[in-house]
Amino acid sequence: MGRALHALLYAQEFHEAKVEVKVYFDGQGTLWVKQPEDPSHMFNPLYKAVKATGVLAGVCESCADAFGVTEEVAASGIELFSDAGDGHFSNAKLIAGDYQIITL
Repeated sequence: MGRALHALLYAQEFHEAKVEVKVYFDGQGTLWVKQPEDPSHMFNPLYKAVKATGVLAGVCESCADAFGVTEEVAASGIELFSDAGDGHFSNAKLIAGDYQIITL
C-alpha cells in the first residue's frame, strides 16, 4: 500500500500545483481501488480527496479482471480502459499525448 499512498500524494501535489496529472491503475495496482474505497481504510480520506479532483483516470480492464476486482472498480466510478487492443489500456496513447509516465 506504500506505492498507492505515494501515487495519491504525488497526484494531489501535482494537481494542487496546476500540473496536469492522470492516475491509471494497472497490474496488481488494480487492487488499490478496492481497498481505499472502503470507508474504514486508513487511506480513504486521501483517496476520496484525490478522487474528487478527477485525476483518477482509469483502470486496466484486463488486469482488473485478472485480479478479480472488475465489479469493485465499476462500482467506484473509475473508468475501465481496454484501448490497447489486447484488453489493456494504451501507454502509447499517453506518450503520444505528451504525457510522461511515472510508475510506482
